[in-house]
Amino acid sequence: MNSGTQLIQSYFPNLSEKQIEQFERLQSLYEEWNAKINVISRKDMDQFYVHHVLHSLGIAKVMGFQPGTKVLDIGTGGGFPGIPLAILFPETHFHLVDSIGKKITVVKEVAKALKLSNVEAQQARAETLVRKYDFVISRAVTRMINFYPWVKGKIKREDFNEFPNGILYLKGGDVDEEMEETGKSYVTYHLSDYFKKDFFETKKVVYMPWEDKR
Repeated sequence: MNSGTQLIQSYFPNLSEKQIEQFERLQSLYEEWNAKINVISRKDMDQFYVHHVLHSLGIAKVMGFQPGTKVLDIGTGGGFPGIPLAILFPETHFHLVDSIGKKITVVKEVAKALKLSNVEAQQARAETLVRKYDFVISRAVTRMINFYPWVKGKIKREDFNEFPNGILYLKGGDVDEEMEETGKSYVTYHLSDYFKKDFFETKKVVYMPWEDKR
């Protein structure tokens, strides 16, 4: 087991053998694809499991998705946070979208190599999607005031998870000023409370319950 997988397992001790193997293969798959299509900066590949995999799994420390939950990952890039979360929650359906086709090619190939049948990858702009989801996740693709209109009408009214349906947003730095612009209620979770790595000192998950589900 590589050190990155050991790190993941130290924070998520109940992984199955299949999940351990999938996390184990992630880095080599991304290294292989990154050489062809640059989806992760070269310097970041050295910290792949901390900066990308564990960071994505920060959402799982806030929210454990129930089987059958439908999750939309907007601006997924090379598949973050969607791919690591799809490994962790094999009975949750993840729809990963990005407007850049090359990135979605990588997501599709990684999902296929790992046999992630709960991942659907699509080149699309968020505002063109018509389906509804329980949760929308993202790794801070833009300010929340810009992001919020993209998901309008895409969140289901019926809740069956621990938290009401809404947005789970991975964000760094000072989030309050940005969130106040929206005038909506939100809760901030500090990832430094869950992960003891310097990288997470300023990293947060912002949860925004969806108020207007019509």
